[in-house]
Amino acid sequence: MPLSRKNIRFRREFLLKIVMAAVAIGAAIALLQWFFYERHWVTTDNAYVAGNIIPVQADATGVVAAVLAEETQFVKKDEVLVRLDGQRARAALAQAEADLGRAVRAVGALYAQRNQVCQRVIARAALRDRTRHDLARYRQAAESGASSRQVLQNAEDQLAALEADLREAQAEYQAVEARVGGVTRMNHPDIEAAKAKYYDAYIEFARQNIRAPASGFVAKRRVQVGDRMRPGDPILNIVPLDHLWVEANLWENRMARVRPGQPAIITADLYGSKQIYHGEVVGLVPGSGAVFATLPPDNATGNFIRIVQRIPVRIALRTDELEKQPLRPGLSTVASIDVSGPLQSPNQSIVKTTANEYLTNIYERDLADAKARAEKIVKDNVAGASVAGAVCTPAQ
Repeated sequence: MPLSRKNIRFRREFLLKIVMAAVAIGAAIALLQWFFYERHWVTTDNAYVAGNIIPVQADATGVVAAVLAEETQFVKKDEVLVRLDGQRARAALAQAEADLGRAVRAVGALYAQRNQVCQRVIARAALRDRTRHDLARYRQAAESGASSRQVLQNAEDQLAALEADLREAQAEYQAVEARVGGVTRMNHPDIEAAKAKYYDAYIEFARQNIRAPASGFVAKRRVQVGDRMRPGDPILNIVPLDHLWVEANLWENRMARVRPGQPAIITADLYGSKQIYHGEVVGLVPGSGAVFATLPPDNATGNFIRIVQRIPVRIALRTDELEKQPLRPGLSTVASIDVSGPLQSPNQSIVKTTANEYLTNIYERDLADAKARAEKIVKDNVAGASVAGAVCTPAQ
């Protein structure tokens, strides 16, 4: 049955009304969703997982003898990753040990020399005093004629010679005293200098075993057996996966209400939108990404083009959620920040450095061990005499 113009017009108007009603309903739904939800959230898909990438570098010189960690392997803190051939370091340590022992004995000889010179001063002072007494008697005898003038002159000359010898011995004593005065045989500067060299040699020897400063997964191993390593040469990276965060790069015109402490919701492309991570804004980077670029822009030039900048925002992730659904640094995410709460200063950073990878103590024991070994070497080489040496008060 052919349609009349009236029916065609009716159908067209009816479909137009349906379309207009659908558009109105959609606009109302979008407006309600924005008013009750989206206006309180700032969302960006320019967000990525970030984490600490800990570089492990050589701190000693040597040839790689063993590689004990491989790519993607989990290593624990203080575990040996690479072992260097320590023959040269062992020989240098033996030389430093011998030098320390020799220094201790040389200082002991100084104290013995001081005692020897001290006794020489005492002996010469005694001879001088005896000659003084003899000279006094000769002078009394010369007045009565019991002693000749020649004997008196000889006694005076002998006293002058003895006084000169005493001054020489006293000067020698002062020279030795200048090298040992105010210290003991255990803390003499020569011994301390030898100790310092021993510490350096021992640390060089201990660092032949390159250890993990923190627990994590090995990435980018660069070392091979036979490589010659020097201090500062890269070995590998360690990536702890139990402490990660999201770096969300927000447009500057959407940063007005973003503050530390605000909750955030993150979804990772790895798991899709069904897996939600709950985070917290812990800090705003003090500058746009452009100013930290390798070649920052120079806006003072004549060909200036205004570009909306992005500000990196650090969002902390919960450890328990990372344990259930692990992430990796560099993964893409979508971050939404709830900005409906009360506003505080954007400079109030609440980021913390309490994770295990922010502190390591694996290097402290090297110096402690070196000190303990050095003290034993010093004690073994202190030969029997008193630690401080004999006390001497030279006569005047």
